[in-house]
Amino acid sequence: MKKSRLEEIISLVEQNSIETQEDLTSLLKEAGYSVTQATVSRDIKKLGLIKAPGRNGRQVYTIPKGTKVDLSEKYIRILKDSFISMEPAMNILVIKTVSGMAMAAAAALDAMHWHEMVGAVAGDDTIMIAARSLEDTKKLEEKLGDIVL
Repeated sequence: MKKSRLEEIISLVEQNSIETQEDLTSLLKEAGYSVTQATVSRDIKKLGLIKAPGRNGRQVYTIPKGTKVDLSEKYIRILKDSFISMEPAMNILVIKTVSGMAMAAAAALDAMHWHEMVGAVAGDDTIMIAARSLEDTKKLEEKLGDIVL
């Protein structure tokens, strides 16, 4: 749950102008996370978020360049070793893998707890990921692309 929440915080900070911990707490609650301001404070520290001038000139939380959520190297290695290609189809992301690796890659994706991902179905060399929306399909494609490409 913590990795999922940290991923969601990064996503929220990238998409919104968040000025206070209270704002971030509210957005996380809207996204379905049960958090307190103290938890959000610890997460901000763990992620190394900083405040910088936003578009309106006010200080907002931002992610320092080069910061990524600490994903398990094991899962990343599985994804990199098995990945062949991916293609969106509405709210489904179809991933082609090396023969026999789809189930392992799908399990690795599930373990990342990406909010945009509803679930995955794997065959021998193909994974179908159901996303919450078309926009979430694009986000998943970008996140996976950042790992494997």
